[in-house]
Amino acid sequence: MEESNISDHRYIFVCGLHRSGTSVLFRALRDHPEVSGFQGTPSPEDEGMHLQSVYLPSGRYGGAGAFGFHPEAHLTESSPLVSEANRKRLFSEWSRYWDLSKTYLLEKSPPNIIRTRFLQAMFPDSYFIVMLRHPLAVSYATQKWYRKYRINWRNFPRILEHWLVCHEIFQEDQKHLNRSFVVKYEELVEEPEQWVNDMYRFLGLSDYSMSQKILSGVNNRYFSLWQKNLSGFFSGRTNRKLIERFESRVRCFGYSLTDLDWIGPISH
Repeated sequence: MEESNISDHRYIFVCGLHRSGTSVLFRALRDHPEVSGFQGTPSPEDEGMHLQSVYLPSGRYGGAGAFGFHPEAHLTESSPLVSEANRKRLFSEWSRYWDLSKTYLLEKSPPNIIRTRFLQAMFPDSYFIVMLRHPLAVSYATQKWYRKYRINWRNFPRILEHWLVCHEIFQEDQKHLNRSFVVKYEELVEEPEQWVNDMYRFLGLSDYSMSQKILSGVNNRYFSLWQKNLSGFFSGRTNRKLIERFESRVRCFGYSLTDLDWIGPISH
């Protein structure tokens, strides 16, 4: 592919940890007639990290609930992978699944949350839409996912800490981004049409009626489990230690381990 082909487009990267609700957001954005996003690919959830050979996917760094602990998984504009040859290669590999007649090209992968600066260096005309979801919901859902597939590891405190590490990395990286939009899953599910159209306007697109169904209240099952464990003898001791250790850091992102329904601003 020629460089001129790359510069003809604008790139949208959806960022957010596994189990954060990014798949439904990706599909909602993909529905816009001026946007092309991956669909029907051999990749799980049509994630772009599995459709290219320039950088390693999250599975090479331990996968969900682990990849952010590896310093080498955090990519910025200083990465040796940033080169003209790799830019063309990445565009060429992803272009097999994009409709290049569209101006806006959309990609989603969980490790994007710690690779925004790298992606901006590769595609300067980029927009980043970042989804946050309550760390308890993400952590329990990730742990449940591993149990479902009988993968024997991932203790809950470690997954919870991983949520914080990845979002703290993004918080610092966001200072280097030209265009970023942060939305909380809990806010999106309450007013999906409004939030998705706000994103379209952020991208410079017209409003569009979304067809995706976004369910509300799905955090409640995880909150109930947390409260149940708090009342347990051994689990309660563990959870209270987690509150003591992580509450102040969690609150920086507008969440709480004690007041589960509280949604506050993100502090920098």
